[in-house]
Amino acid sequence: MNEAKIRATVEESIATKQRFLVQCLPALQQLCALGVATLRGGGKILFCGNGGSSCDAAHAAGELVGWFEKKQRPGYAALALGHSVPSLTAIGNDAGYEHVFAREVEALGRPGDLLVGITTSGSSKNVVMALQKARALGLRTAVWCGEKRGTSLEFADVAVQVPSSNTARIQECHLVCVHVLCAAIEDALG
Repeated sequence: MNEAKIRATVEESIATKQRFLVQCLPALQQLCALGVATLRGGGKILFCGNGGSSCDAAHAAGELVGWFEKKQRPGYAALALGHSVPSLTAIGNDAGYEHVFAREVEALGRPGDLLVGITTSGSSKNVVMALQKARALGLRTAVWCGEKRGTSLEFADVAVQVPSSNTARIQECHLVCVHVLCAAIEDALG
């Protein structure tokens, strides 16, 4: 990749994050408040997503269970769905891949918990079904997505909708969501 292309890519990323800050700040504040309230109330945070979004889910859960910036604090109850290969393959094989997260929500989710669905398109069937199941079971819900009005938005108490349709730029902002949420939780809960 030549210098001009690298520069253009980084500048596009910066511009997207600037729009993200302006347009999504209220949603980010709501997300942080919801995450803090969930953990403070004895609930847990469940994350789910596909591909790179699955990695974001695992990253977020790992930062909360382990630590983000504060080393001297208790672990927080968080889990990335879809990371148990036996469950993932059994549910996918027996019921269909669109059910993998919903089934885990059914097994692990409880009223007072929070499900965060991560989907760049806003319409990943398995994420949408997980959000629907979470709502039916009395969980709070949040979605991180891109600018398209996907069906996941119908089932989200809080939606952080990145102002971009470029998957890489959306994922970069979702990583910011991970870090903002983890920092807010550590600041509030110690």
